[in-house]
Amino acid sequence: MKIGRRAGADRLVAIVGHRFNKPVLLDEALTHPSAAPRDPAARRGYERLEFLGDRVLGLVVAELLWQRFPKDDEGALTRRHVALVRRETLAAVARQVCLGDFLVVSSGEEMAGVRANASVLADVCEAVIAALYLDGGLAAARRFIERYWAPYFAAPRPPRDPKTALQEWAQARGFALPTYTVVDTSGPPHRRRFTVAVEVAGAEAETASGASKREAETLAAAALLAALGQIA
Repeated sequence: MKIGRRAGADRLVAIVGHRFNKPVLLDEALTHPSAAPRDPAARRGYERLEFLGDRVLGLVVAELLWQRFPKDDEGALTRRHVALVRRETLAAVARQVCLGDFLVVSSGEEMAGVRANASVLADVCEAVIAALYLDGGLAAARRFIERYWAPYFAAPRPPRDPKTALQEWAQARGFALPTYTVVDTSGPPHRRRFTVAVEVAGAEAETASGASKREAETLAAAALLAALGQIA
């Protein structure tokens, strides 16, 4: 679903928890590169903001983890941090707050379903964090992160990477290690999509797609863990 920019303005303010002094920053964060004008002086796409947002998210999450888990050692904090800043988490947050509905895209990308693309949603989420940081300082970005990352901070123990969890599940039962196979590659060279299948212990294979082989493998492992009744 696409939301009109004016009609959705109040809803967007409620979502991000901040009324922008420079709305152009939020506009840029929600503009897909396909819809950005070629004129460098005009509004750009979200890619530059994404770069900054990644660093802001990493810093805020690191500080919050340091404060909230005083008994965790460096290794445990690192595992928590990786889980909280990975693209799957970003995409999940973006879906939760419906950022895709506000994304400005070209007609071609609209037809291709870019609003539901996990990689794009993760990028947009990082860009929005950067826009909040630039307009309202670290406090504005932190409020957004604390609000929407709260369920992920609540894990009682440091989460494991799905690939690691699946490997440990197989080893604990004396099974061979999981095997990952690229079953499809699509898209132009600059925006490849990989589909990977994972198998273990004779269980029915699970497949998933991602912007990289690693992302696809991670998502496939998570899907197989879920099918096996396990939690990473």
